[in-house]
Amino acid sequence: MSLVGDFRRYVIVGNGFAGTTAAEQLRKHDPSCSIVLFTDEPYTLYNRIALPPMLRKQVTEQKVIMRDLAWHEKLNIELHLETRVECVVPAEKIVQAGGKSYPYDAMLVATGGRPNPHPAPGSDGGNVYNFQYMSDTKAISQELETAKAGVAIGGSFIAYELAEAFVSRKVETHWIMRGPYALSRMLDDVAGNMIDEAAKADGVHMHYGDEITEFVRDNGVVKKIRTKNGGDVEAQCYGVGLGLRMNTEVLDGSGVDTSANGILCDDGLETNVKGIFSAGDIADFYDPILEMRYRMGTWNNAGAHGKVVAQNMMGGSEKYHDVPEYSSLLFKGQTITQFGLSPEYRKDIETVFSVDKEKKWYRALYFWEDRLVGGLFMGKGNRSGKRKYVDTIKSKERFPKPQWKTMLEWTHD
Repeated sequence: MSLVGDFRRYVIVGNGFAGTTAAEQLRKHDPSCSIVLFTDEPYTLYNRIALPPMLRKQVTEQKVIMRDLAWHEKLNIELHLETRVECVVPAEKIVQAGGKSYPYDAMLVATGGRPNPHPAPGSDGGNVYNFQYMSDTKAISQELETAKAGVAIGGSFIAYELAEAFVSRKVETHWIMRGPYALSRMLDDVAGNMIDEAAKADGVHMHYGDEITEFVRDNGVVKKIRTKNGGDVEAQCYGVGLGLRMNTEVLDGSGVDTSANGILCDDGLETNVKGIFSAGDIADFYDPILEMRYRMGTWNNAGAHGKVVAQNMMGGSEKYHDVPEYSSLLFKGQTITQFGLSPEYRKDIETVFSVDKEKKWYRALYFWEDRLVGGLFMGKGNRSGKRKYVDTIKSKERFPKPQWKTMLEWTHD
């Protein structure tokens, strides 16, 4: 442990929920430490799960901001906005940014990911938007003030949030995706059809099994798109949701192991280089409950990571063992709740499910080696038993196959 005087030095790259939570926890437990926090955005911490409501004009920008400059000053957190970290030098235990060197005793990389641009010709520039940051939200919202039609592109949650925002803003909405239904990597066709029903009930025009081949521009502005299936769609606002590329470049040359899926770390969120940790969307971590390595890009997961990683940056040995959870409204008529793993993460997962067509409820449970490892519920009010399922995942208890179907009916929370 390297000490200067009697205080310990921490550097955090990324001021999202994971990074800022870690900074807050470090200050709480170590009043005398030095904390330097970097972000390449112009904003202090904001609530990313509030961006879709902001795009729908249900909340203001002021409500989305979670921590202001005064908060950082009060906690004596040295915040650097619009500052990109150039490199990390573990041999010297320094981070270089803005031509200066910042020493650390432990550091955290919580840089998340950036949206993949659309690969089709003409996609680069005005009125074609990704949707990941506050700046994206403000730009799309401004475009929707005058737009008559909008196109959401991709079968992801991001594309769904764009489609939902477009239609809520009274814009003619088209949703285009390559797959046979939305969220096809994690849902089966039964659940996919329920999303289709909810989208169409809200007036969304659904385009399946199709993709854009060209964004057709006139005087720099996209007027329409051409698709593989031969159709043209005219619109004024185009939103792209084609997944994320992880921001691992800050660790290039550092010796920290990374992959296309993120920064590799153990169940304590420490990388292969001692003293360097990762958390949040970018952490490709080993989960001792689910017994596999994966990356989980949920808001709750990021906050929980921030708490665990702060303890370990201070020299602790806490293991991350929460079961990831996610829930969302799906247009006006549907909801989705997902916890643990899904077939998207393991090809050897086995599934049991039930459907109540009258209530528009769907419930699926996912098993691996006779253990419950995840589940997915759709339908308003269809959340009963979730806590029991999550506790069962943590227990690692094994269940005989004939019992799996009856587990769908658990109701006790």
